[in-house]
Amino acid sequence: MLESYIQENVKMELAEIQLHTVQNHTAAILEIGSSLLSQTAEQTRKLTDVETQVLNQTSRLEIQLLENSLSTNKLEKQLLLQTQEINKLQEKNSFLEKKVLDVAGKHEEELQGIKAEKLEMQGLLSKQTQLIRELEQHLATASANNTVLQRQQATLLDTVHQLLKLSPAPKEEQVFRDCGAAYKSGLTASGVYTLRFPNSTATTRAFCEMETSGGGWTVIQHRQDGSVDFHRTWKDYKHGFGSPSGEYWLGNDFIHRLTAQGSYSLRIQLRDWDSNEAYSLYGHFHLGSEEQLYRLHVRDYSGTAGRTSSLSPPGTAFSTKDADHDRCGCKCAQMATGGWWFDACGPSNLNGIYYPASPATLRYNGIKWHYWKGPSHRLKATTLMIRAADV
Repeated sequence: MLESYIQENVKMELAEIQLHTVQNHTAAILEIGSSLLSQTAEQTRKLTDVETQVLNQTSRLEIQLLENSLSTNKLEKQLLLQTQEINKLQEKNSFLEKKVLDVAGKHEEELQGIKAEKLEMQGLLSKQTQLIRELEQHLATASANNTVLQRQQATLLDTVHQLLKLSPAPKEEQVFRDCGAAYKSGLTASGVYTLRFPNSTATTRAFCEMETSGGGWTVIQHRQDGSVDFHRTWKDYKHGFGSPSGEYWLGNDFIHRLTAQGSYSLRIQLRDWDSNEAYSLYGHFHLGSEEQLYRLHVRDYSGTAGRTSSLSPPGTAFSTKDADHDRCGCKCAQMATGGWWFDACGPSNLNGIYYPASPATLRYNGIKWHYWKGPSHRLKATTLMIRAADV
């Protein structure tokens, strides 16, 4: 019994010891578990913080990526626009290069034409020099025969006086202010009439055109066959030259005085070698005085000889071979020949050299009216005529 009781007590003590040990282990384990849970919670909190930071950083990166994408799209658009502008500039550059080449080609053609014209003018100068020498020889011969001619002239004058005594008294010639006055007096036939200088007893002869556009036109220039030399001096153009029944220039002094008395219009008739005709009409026209270098004053252009007037601008002075008043250092009246209103030589010169019909060759010194078929178009006949506004 005792032995059983002792064994029983030992078992119970062992059991209590084991229970106490288990309790200690359990407490330790619980303590360890609590510690682990605290660490886990702390780690979880840290992970949460890190995750939050990662999310924030990711959001910022996504925003930056979106902004970079927008900037990239904007740059791509700008690059596309720049590329288009570059293409346009390249096309414009190609066009300009082509135009420069075309202009260079035209300048080369004009240069060749000018060179050919220079050679032609040199040949003409050589011929004129030879002609002058021949004329000098004829002049010497004529001077030697001067006495004989004077005697013949005296004989002819005696004969004329005798004939005048035998013939009836001539009818008094009518004198008019201009051809418009003659027309209004009832004289409607075209022909040569006597005109009186304004405020003077001096007279001059002029051709009156009584059929063109209502009649009453005073012809101040006419060319038809090249029989008269128009490469004249200032004095010649001032007083006039040639024959009113053929080729002539009426005279700048008379034209100035006449057009200073009232309102006049100017009509320019042109005819080429193919019988084509055209005209230029200026509603108002007058010339300045000699002190004003016979400056040209025209306005109100119309007509069929070009959509644009070929006359030099209003205010252009008159020039001749011995009186250069143009705006060019090249002396247009000597180069282009003839007296005219040269500006910087200008698009017209109806007093240039009279060239007959021939294949078209650019001649700088010929008769020209640029805006009617170009500067090299050959003209057969030209007429400048004026008429008062009251006709």
